[in-house]
Amino acid sequence: MALTLVLANKAYSSWSMRPWMVLKHFDIPFDEIVIPMNQPETHAEMLKHAPSGKCPSLHDGTISVWDSLAIIEYLAETYPTFPIWPRGTEARAYARSLSAEMHSGFMALRRECPMNIRRPRRAIKVSEDVRADVVRIDEAFADARTRFGAAGAFLFGDFSAADAMFAPVVNRFDTYDLPVSDTTRAYMAAMKALPAWQQWERDAFAEPWRIEHYEAI
Repeated sequence: MALTLVLANKAYSSWSMRPWMVLKHFDIPFDEIVIPMNQPETHAEMLKHAPSGKCPSLHDGTISVWDSLAIIEYLAETYPTFPIWPRGTEARAYARSLSAEMHSGFMALRRECPMNIRRPRRAIKVSEDVRADVVRIDEAFADARTRFGAAGAFLFGDFSAADAMFAPVVNRFDTYDLPVSDTTRAYMAAMKALPAWQQWERDAFAEPWRIEHYEAI
């Protein structure tokens, strides 16, 4: 039985993008259901798939997993032959720590610069809290690349779950034209060149739904 990933809009749902990128990049077969956000029936539809009433959720037979990071961990456990997390113990610990930091932090960046894959690149005025988030992420990217990423273009060399967790940040850095280092710019270019990224982007542009709050920023 194929896995099923239940998503919100690809244009806006950063949480949905993360496990989808892992599934697609590692060529794990799955079906997908997209539930548009901000509709009268959105919460009720999402509740049919996850007790949190949120997306994403993953369904594997009778097993249901919700929350992006939990889904990624389930995939890593279910498909241990794929290097979803970096293979080295130290690199894997670092990747998990960075991913957890992303999962629970950087609230100012999320609040002021919501993900919108379709957004034309243009800068906006951001708070000092956002600037601090950008500096921290930029430094973390540089450190990961220096310590573990020399053999490839991604944070830990080859694409991993850590890159999937930061994929929405790459979109934010790009579309809001936030000031980052050349190292981060090169990393962003590698992420945007991934076939999985480009497929997500095509799907987002094809969606008919628009949410004014996201489009107006």
